[in-house]
Amino acid sequence: MHTEDMTRCFEQIITSIGEDVKREGLVKTPARAAQAFEFLTQGYRQNLDELVNGAIFSADNDEMIIVRDIELYSLCEHHLLPFIGRANVAYIPDGKVIGLSKIARIVDMYARRLQIQENLTREIAEALQNVTGAKGVAVQISAKHMCMMMRGVSKQNSEMSTSVMLGTFRQSQPTRNEFLQLIRS
Repeated sequence: MHTEDMTRCFEQIITSIGEDVKREGLVKTPARAAQAFEFLTQGYRQNLDELVNGAIFSADNDEMIIVRDIELYSLCEHHLLPFIGRANVAYIPDGKVIGLSKIARIVDMYARRLQIQENLTREIAEALQNVTGAKGVAVQISAKHMCMMMRGVSKQNSEMSTSVMLGTFRQSQPTRNEFLQLIRS
């Protein structure tokens, strides 16, 4: 769908709720909303290979690497409302490491798609596993969901936490515990 098509759809939505899209404050809103939605879903127009862009490097390190508190913004596929949170990502290299900024970019690429948090967590873990060939990958996400805060049950302080453990993190309780302890400190 192109921005022009989305603009027409937003005009129809605004009209359907009883507003006048010709009202001064709303004249440009359909186009702005379409541009915003295009930005918020840009992950569909990205792919992992282009994003990583060869930033995989040989390394002797076989100790856990963690990037904590990567902020993320996504849209719930059920209500198209935002969920906002942070990801903690770890991996244990097997001869290769990935450029630091690429981990945050992987989080952003998958977060900028319509989905549920459970799937987002798995997508990030599997992507990092695929590009690095790591011995293990762990991803933990905590997020607040506007669909739960702004509508329905209206619980303002609830936060959802999900995790995916692959390889060594799944097989070794001490490794998993080390990761969980380090992301809390």
